Parts: sequence; structure tokens; C-alpha cells
Amino acid sequence: MGSHAPSGHGDTPRDVVRFYLLDHQTTVGKAIDIGLLALNLVFVAVFVLETYPFSAGLQTAFWRIEVLISLVFLLEYVLRVYGAKSRPAEIFNFYSIVDLLAILPTLAVLVSPVPIITANIGFLRAIRVVRVLRFYRFTQDEEFFFGTVSVGTLRVMKLLLTVLTIFFVAAGMFYSFEYRVNPEVSTFGDAFYFVVVALTTVGFGDIVPVTRGGRWVTVGAILAGIVLIPWQASKIVKEWAYKDKVNVVCESCGLEYHDPDASHCKSCGHVIYQEYDSRE
Repeated sequence: MGSHAPSGHGDTPRDVVRFYLLDHQTTVGKAIDIGLLALNLVFVAVFVLETYPFSAGLQTAFWRIEVLISLVFLLEYVLRVYGAKSRPAEIFNFYSIVDLLAILPTLAVLVSPVPIITANIGFLRAIRVVRVLRFYRFTQDEEFFFGTVSVGTLRVMKLLLTVLTIFFVAAGMFYSFEYRVNPEVSTFGDAFYFVVVALTTVGFGDIVPVTRGGRWVTVGAILAGIVLIPWQASKIVKEWAYKDKVNVVCESCGLEYHDPDASHCKSCGHVIYQEYDSRE
């Protein structure tokens, strides 16, 4: 994304909306990034706090905050679709689907004629945990509101985010299935503790799933950890392996990345030219 803001000459409203939603360098673009990140942190925190036995007044305040943020994210979703070059591509984009899933449960409760009853339906509470996946939108590329990071740093961030996401989503799902029937699971913290203990194979046994859904969530979380964490880690190892390579493309076979002092392509043997400092 270029750093030049819309000039106002020949730019349509769609161009302006698309620019500022993707921009990380202008003041407006940075403010939007920081604002959305802060709202997402609050959005996730509200989900966690609602599982604790606060007073009715605080629970009402949490609900109002959740509704307000959901409406802001709904506006963001509409603007992203409106400003996209290809609206169908934006609608079916992974990040857009996650954005919509994160707010649909709250909006469903909001328009329901019996919101208090609907809010406690298990599957709606369970779906709300996907809001943590919204953080992946902030790791689409190396550009952030605070600057640009290396590809290796970005992949480390994605690995840490993957681990936290597995823990959080599994804990939220586990809580949704267990909190009504399991006396050992009364808050999100209890569920998070169980998931961390289970996925790290410590297994103290002080909390165990008593519902079929809770057992399947545990199995799914373990399988996700086995598959996703090594997959993300392999990208980091691969990046480290190519850290000292030079991005020179062979004209014959198209192979990228060669050793700094290579004069021939290691795949096809074609002569390649690249500057190399013999003092290194």
C-alpha cells in the first residue's frame, strides 16, 4: 500500500474508504488501526468479564459496551465491503468472515424479542469466542501503525498469536459447554486453566470435562495444537534458513534465493550475476 493519501482529485468515496482502511502510515490510517485494535481488546475482555459474578449493574454495562463495539465493527465490515475493489472477494475473504462471525451473536441477541434468554443460549456464547481471530487481521503484512517489521518477526508474532488463539478459543468453547453442569468450571479463568494444563500434557486432574461437548473441545484443541503450532514454527525455521540468502532469480529456471557468493544456479547450473563483497 502506498504512503500517498488521496489527493481529492479524481478519488471516489470508495477509493478514500479503501485507502484509509488499508493504510498504516498516515495519521488517519494509524488512528483507525489503533482504534480498531483497542476496541478488539475490549471486545475480547468483555467476553471474559461477563463470565464472572459481577453485579447486575456491571453486567448491564458490559452488555452495552459489547453492543456498541459490535455496531462499530458492523460499520467497519460494511465500509470494507463498500470500499473493496472486488466486493465478492472481500465478502468471502477469511478475515471478513471472521469479522462477521464475531459480531453476529451479539447482533442476534440485540434483535431478539427475548434478549436475556437468547444471550444464554450455549451456541451463541460459544460462537462469540471467534472474535479473538480478528487479531489475525493485524498480521496480514509486515506493515503496522508503529512501523514495518521483518518477515521473520511477523511469523514469530503469528506463532504466538496462534498459540494464544488455540488456548482462548478452546477455553471459551469449553466454558460454554461446562459452566452449567461442571462445579469446577464457574468462570472463563477456570476453563483457561484447564485448557493450558490439558494442552501442555501436565494433567493435574483437578478439572475434568463432564459433558460430551467439553470432551470433544479438549480433543479438538489438542489436535489443533499438534497441527497448527508446528506448521507456524516451520515457517519461522524456513525463514531463518533463508536469512543469509540473496533474492536473485535465475533467468533459466526461475529459482529464487541463492548463496551470496553463488555464480551459478544450484538447480540448473545457469550462470547468474550478483554483486558480492569478497571482504565478507
